[in-house]
Amino acid sequence: MAQIMSRIENRTYSRHTREAVTLLGKLIRLARKERRLSAAELAERTGISRGTLQRIEKGDPKVEIGVMFEAATLVGVNLFDADNGRLSGKIARTDDKLALMPKAIHKPATGGVKDEF
Repeated sequence: MAQIMSRIENRTYSRHTREAVTLLGKLIRLARKERRLSAAELAERTGISRGTLQRIEKGDPKVEIGVMFEAATLVGVNLFDADNGRLSGKIARTDDKLALMPKAIHKPATGGVKDEF
């Protein structure tokens, strides 16, 4: 169990992931300041500690995604480049596409019986 926790704590993230989280954190901080909200006010509205908000604004990828999205929503940062009404439509279209996909993905077996004579 200790080995698993050690790997989780030392997880590395791709450059793209780190940059995306950093950008979202900076956008949240900018929007908070434009709305003249203190860090304490936004943290309280989000239901988190000021320390967690500081981690969000610094782009810490270990912060729960739901908490990060909630902070973004509260200050008006658009997620997925769409307003709230369009997100519902995108969710429905994605559900339609997922319904057409196979329920499970199985990799073909390798090294099976070779029946070429």
